[in-house]
Formats: sequence, structure tokens, C-alpha cells
Amino acid sequence: MSNEQATTSVSADEAGLADLGYKQELRRGMSAFGNFAVSFSIISILAGCITSYAIALNSGGPAAINLGWPLVGVFVLCVALAMAEVCSKYPTAGGLYFWAGRLAKRNKREWAWFVGWFNFLGEVAVTAAIDFGAATTMMAFAALTFGVDPNQYNTFGLFVVIIVAHGLLNTFGVNLVNLLSGVSAWWHIIGVAIIVAVLWIMPTHHQTFSWTMTAWHNGTGWSFTPFVFLMGLLMAQYTYTGYDASAHVSEETVNAAKAAPWGIVMSVVISIIGGWILLFSITAAIQDGSPAGLDKLLGTSTGLPPAQVFLDALNNPAMAKFLLFIVCGAQFFCGMASVTANSRMSYAFSRDDAIPGSKHWKKVNPRTGTPTNSIWLCIVLSTLLTVPALFNTTAYLAVTSVAVIGLYIAYVTPVMLRRLRGNSFVPGPWHLGKASLVIGWIAVAWVILICILFVLPPTWPINIDTFNYAPIAVIAVAILAVVLWFVRGHKHFMMHLDKEQLTIDESKLLDEIGD
Repeated sequence: MSNEQATTSVSADEAGLADLGYKQELRRGMSAFGNFAVSFSIISILAGCITSYAIALNSGGPAAINLGWPLVGVFVLCVALAMAEVCSKYPTAGGLYFWAGRLAKRNKREWAWFVGWFNFLGEVAVTAAIDFGAATTMMAFAALTFGVDPNQYNTFGLFVVIIVAHGLLNTFGVNLVNLLSGVSAWWHIIGVAIIVAVLWIMPTHHQTFSWTMTAWHNGTGWSFTPFVFLMGLLMAQYTYTGYDASAHVSEETVNAAKAAPWGIVMSVVISIIGGWILLFSITAAIQDGSPAGLDKLLGTSTGLPPAQVFLDALNNPAMAKFLLFIVCGAQFFCGMASVTANSRMSYAFSRDDAIPGSKHWKKVNPRTGTPTNSIWLCIVLSTLLTVPALFNTTAYLAVTSVAVIGLYIAYVTPVMLRRLRGNSFVPGPWHLGKASLVIGWIAVAWVILICILFVLPPTWPINIDTFNYAPIAVIAVAILAVVLWFVRGHKHFMMHLDKEQLTIDESKLLDEIGD
């Protein structure tokens, strides 16, 4: 793209943003590839597939891993496609909550408010979970390499170092974020290629194709096979999150109405393909495929079954550590991208006066063009959310369990509202055409199903350590959103809706604000 074309594109982006009611404040310097890379980095197949591998291995085994990944991927792609179509129409940093407010036929501000709080707190929880997961994996690497004895204190300390580093990297400006996002994307692609190649070249034994795709293992305590398989799908569903990031950085992306939806969709497509190749390769490299062997893998002292697969299959500790190092790097990049998306969403939400102290969080650093205060707000909140890990892992998992289900509630709400608008919705330059109807309702149905799965108990018997705390976390977020709405939201929250969408009282309030 020439300088003249780039200038024209940026001008068009700024005009489009003005039509949506906002002034260009963030620095628009992110390419289409950089936009894609942010979402691809947060999905992070090298992080999600590795850290969540035990979920599917315990609940269905290889069948849940290698049949479940593409199955979930197809439905997640429907969600991504439906979201991308709406993103093309409304390419703003607010993303999901703004879409909900524009698409709802009644109570627009309430729809936007509740979607915004689920999105905001879901992203805070995701950032906490990603960086604490990165710290846990790095401590496992340190234990294997340097003999460090991991405990809750040094793991939490490393978590703080990691998340502060992510805050600093995001503070330095969008050009650095764009550069590092590109590095992250290639790290993931090349990293997967290296791990896959090593796992096929070095081991002397591999499982058969049939075993790798269909072998069954059930360590959940439940006996109903379809239920066990469905719970095993959560491994993939936990990994396929964060692709709304492309929308949150759209105000920093050139030609956002096309590049942001492209980033959403392609991040999922590449993850489906790359993740499937990675998971198949790891599973095929399992040396002992007996039930006892799989149980031993689940109980590995490394805490990560794939890391144990590296050690067993390669019979080369140095190479196994190198592969784990690649995973550590991917998790670091994943956390950095998560902070980027989280801070942009909170900046936009504060711009509409939704978060207490909004006047501070909506400020943009004039030197770097980044929402510096918002970045550090997210860092602090994610750190506070992780403090329970110092005392009780179950408590930590309870407070972060809202991450995925909260995000998917936020994902599907504007998709459902768009479908209810029918033909009155005028799509943007990137759209699904006649396929929009079918894809949209498949996306809605799938999210309803996974939200049910997320709140069911994954193992039996149920006790304080195996109890699924997700319903409590979701209810807590809903109660918080209700309380904040009546305390301040109904007075202060006024996102930029179309004039014809507003009630008479709301329209008067906007005029007063304008005066």
C-alpha cells in the first residue's frame, strides 16, 4: 500500500468512526496482519492445547482430543463468522457491547451495559488465567532445566513479573504491539512446525491412526459416554477464545471494516488447522496407550501431560526442554495480546462512562497513542483476581471460571440481536450474504449448548475441589452489573446510539451532554 493509499484509508477509517459517534484518539498504525495476529495470539494453540490437554485426555481420551477439536472448531467458526459480519458494520474498540447497543430494538443501553460488563470482566479473568498459566508452565520449565522447586509463592511472583512486562510492552505504543503481534504469529506457526516435526522424526514408536483418532479413556467418574465426550470438548472450547480482540483493536487498524472481520475469521481458521495437526502429533507420540499409561500421563509430576509426552517420546531431555521453551514463549506472547485487547475494551467502555473512574481510564497518552491508564487498570485487576492462587488453587479457579463463559455470553448476544433485526440490518463491506441466516442461528445454538456444558460438574464425585464454580462466578458478574446499573449506569452510561434508536428522554439527555 502506497503512502497516499494509506492516508486515504486512514481518513476513511476516521470518517467511519466519526459516523459511529467517536473521535479518532488511538493511533491508527496496525496492519491487517497485525490485527489477525492479536486474535491468533490470544487463541494461542501452543498455550491452550498444551495447558488444557488434560481435560480432554481425562474426559474421552484421544477421541475427545482429535475428533473434538475440529468438531468444536466448525461451530466456533460459525460464531466467528457471525461476529465478523457485525464487526464490519461497527468497527469500534468497544466491540461487543457497542454492537449489542446498536442492534437491540429495546432497552439499548441496558443490553450494551450487561454485554460490556461480561466482556470486560471476562477479559480481565482471561488475562489473569493466561499469565498465571504462563507462569505455571515457565516454573515447570525451570524445574526441569534448573532444578527449581515450584510453589505458590515463586509461581505468583513470576506471574507478577510477566504481567507487569506485558503492561510495559503495551504502554510503549501500537507500533511495538503491531511488531510483536507479528512476531507472535510467526512464533506460533514456526513453533508448531518444529514441535510436529520433532515428534514425528525422533520417536521410535508412534500410535496407529485409528488409536490416535478413536481411542477412549474415561477418568471422570461419570459412566454416560455421550456426557463424558461432551465434557471433553471443553478443552477445545477453552482454547478457542479471545478472537474478539480484532474488534477491540479496530480503531488502531487501517481499513478496519475489512481487516478486523478478516482478523476474527482467519485467526479461528488457522487455529483449527494448526491446532489439529499439533494435537494429533502429540497424541500419536504417546508411548504407553494403555489405560494405566494414560492415567500415569495425567498424573505426571510436570503438571502438563504434553510435557511428559515430550520427555517419554523423545528420550532426549534437552530436546524436550527446548519444545517446552517454545510453549513458554507462545504463552508469553498470548498474555501480551490479551492485555492489548483487554485495555482497548476497557478504554472504550470508559469512554462511554461505564466503569467507575472512567475519566481516568479513557485518557489516551498523546505521545504513544495508547490508553496507558486503561492498560494498568487491567494489569491491577487481573493481578488482584489471581491473589487467591497464593492460598488456594480451587479458589483461584473459582474466580477465573467466569472467563470463557462470560466471554461467550458477550460473543453471542450481539449475534442473536443481529438475527432478530432480520433484513433491517444493513451489513458492512464484509458480510456473509445469504449464508448469514443459517450461520448466525447455528452460532447462537452452539453457544447456548456450551454455556450449559460449562456449568455442569466435569467429574464425579463432587466435592470442594471438583465442584464447578462457573455458575457462581457468572451469577456474581450478573449481580455486579445489576447493582452498578442502578448505582451509576442508568444515569451516566450513554453510548453513541443512532438518534432514531433513542427514546425521547435519552435523546434530550444526549442533546444536554452535547451542549
